[in-house]
Amino acid sequence: MTLGRRAWQAVEPLHGFIYFVPEAQERFEALGLGYGAGYFASRSAAFGTASAETVIATFFNFNPAFVRESMTGVWDKVTPEQVLKARLEAADAALRRGLGDLIDGDAVKETAALTRKAAEAACERLEGRPLFAAHAALPWPTQPHLQLFHAQTLLREFRGDGHIAALVTAELTGLEALVVHAATGYLAAKVLRGSRKWSEEQWAEAVAGLQERKIVERGEELTLTEEGRAMRQRVEDLTDRLAEPAYGALGEDGVDRLAEVGKPLSDAVIEAGLLPYLKKK
Repeated sequence: MTLGRRAWQAVEPLHGFIYFVPEAQERFEALGLGYGAGYFASRSAAFGTASAETVIATFFNFNPAFVRESMTGVWDKVTPEQVLKARLEAADAALRRGLGDLIDGDAVKETAALTRKAAEAACERLEGRPLFAAHAALPWPTQPHLQLFHAQTLLREFRGDGHIAALVTAELTGLEALVVHAATGYLAAKVLRGSRKWSEEQWAEAVAGLQERKIVERGEELTLTEEGRAMRQRVEDLTDRLAEPAYGALGEDGVDRLAEVGKPLSDAVIEAGLLPYLKKK
């Protein structure tokens, strides 16, 4: 397993929770932003007043019609600075709930230092990473748990930009990438289709196209063909390789230590219910 994948698996929940916790939704609603607008605006606000087209390009797998509808009038209601402030406040509140007494402990400080070192190394490779680069220009918070959140946000977007490059290289559209993901069995097709607002007809058309390419097959359940599994593995391998510039700064020992001190923090936020679709393993 590559350094990047090991680190990602250990500490990804320390960023991913922000898309699910009520602390975020409550703050976005207070700014007049519904669910879709809050998500798209908060994640794209690092660009400034991002257009719907910028969101479509950099978020990749959402129905463009949903993005355009959600982003209509957003920047007439709020400024990017207001949204970024609300997001950081939500992260603060949610992490305090999820980590409890751990929040002031040495594990948070050490995990923050390790992830920051990796994130700062990634900043030497901005090219081709638009969403990462936008977040990399934001100021670092001062509190360790928020430094950890910010560092992991940077690393999430660094990996994500690379993942999009890998998917484009595989000649997959955003919707087709979701179908392939569903065919792995990790998340249900209904969940992926519904959360990204694709219609049943659009989904069925994408499935048919991937069947023609012999990437998926449909029996009782949607599954990957042998070629589909090989393609998926190529995408994942390339994604991992593209993430290596960040974690190479830590080396094997540093990533081992990151997993050792960071994984219990991830487990704590999962146990606290900050990521409702995950259960502690």
